Amino acid sequence: MPMQVLTPWVSALCPQNMLEQLLIYQPKDPIPFMITHLQQDNDNVPKIVILGPPASGKTTIAMWLCKHLSSNLLTMDNLMAQKFSSLAAVAREHYQKMKKLSNTLLVRLIQERLREEDCIRRGWILDGIPATREQALMIQTIGITPRHVIALSAPDTVLIERNLGKRIDPQTGEIYHTTFDWPPESEIQNRLVVPGGISELETAQKLLEYHRNIIRILPAYPKILKVINADQPCVDVFYQALTYVQTNHRSNAPFTPRVLLFGPMGSGKSLQAALLAQKYGLVNVPDSIIMKVLSQRLSQQDCIQRGWVLHGFPKDLDQAHMLNSLGYQPNRVFFLNVPFDSVIERLTLRRLDPVTGERYHLMYKPPPTLEIQARLLQNPKDTEEQIKLKLDLFYRNFLELEEFYRQATTINADQDPYTVFEYIESGIINPLPKKVP
Repeated sequence: MPMQVLTPWVSALCPQNMLEQLLIYQPKDPIPFMITHLQQDNDNVPKIVILGPPASGKTTIAMWLCKHLSSNLLTMDNLMAQKFSSLAAVAREHYQKMKKLSNTLLVRLIQERLREEDCIRRGWILDGIPATREQALMIQTIGITPRHVIALSAPDTVLIERNLGKRIDPQTGEIYHTTFDWPPESEIQNRLVVPGGISELETAQKLLEYHRNIIRILPAYPKILKVINADQPCVDVFYQALTYVQTNHRSNAPFTPRVLLFGPMGSGKSLQAALLAQKYGLVNVPDSIIMKVLSQRLSQQDCIQRGWVLHGFPKDLDQAHMLNSLGYQPNRVFFLNVPFDSVIERLTLRRLDPVTGERYHLMYKPPPTLEIQARLLQNPKDTEEQIKLKLDLFYRNFLELEEFYRQATTINADQDPYTVFEYIESGIINPLPKKVP
């Protein structure tokens, strides 16, 4: 069956990755091609490229991601080191003579490696490849399409200093540093070796070449690229990279948000609900509506068409089950996490001016005069004893709700409200991150 006949059906029904492969390879007979693709069942395996200057930690991050995601690490060295590949033997011979590998030979090595069963089933991570725009375009031309591209970045002065302390374990390939990451085991310390090419002059030359190439590589990956600052602890860089590669890219399919906001009193969930309603036209449904009225409200046309944001409800597991039984399953759930002391500070310092009705906060919005301050009143609900009782009730139900809504996203709400809103907004407009067991 010709591809032109299948195009409307394929666009409507097949997974996006399959559609990409059909457009890249354009098989004469698409049906067997699609059957093979579905049998591979690898649409969600990692396909990652990690780029970065010398001493940025890209190999360390790539190795950690491989361990965490149970994927395969592909580097220039291990591609040439394949024992049972005649192409790898040719590449080794070529490299010994020329001290570099031609782009064509490198791309053929990658293509051969990605056809192996472990890469098909468990995905792959390319470390430092492509190194030039020509390599990037050749890799794209043969149909190798990463889902996530990470580019590490740090000041050259930091990288030069970091590179001088670099040490390598020849047995495991693990990279250590004399200052920042020295192994505690004396056995490992004794076998560490100083790699070649780490002098200040050699590092500066490599950085110059990297900067010349990277500005031409990155435009090849405009929508799947994330730049991460590598001038921070390696663990922080890793978790930023891990969070990114576990996130699916935004879909063009229509999406009606149905949002639940959880959090203790004083966490700012009402403000966040109002901001979402204002920006995206979601219907703001407060917790003061009881179940019967809530059901009627959520079934109205504006909620169905525009979506809704519900905050302060459900309060316990029974209400969560009841909400689901009525057919109102949320597709985004957020837990706003605020430390106990911050909640106490936010709520116990609230005051009301009985003369003007103006609301104040003794720390964040103090009264302008001593006269006003003298007449301020505190709501009995804002006393520390009352707040502690309500917080105790909230946290008693919290663990059950957290278990019930396993796909929920936890957000640190102890920061600027608009920063919190940006995190929530990102969680709504982007697909849910993949959960790694």
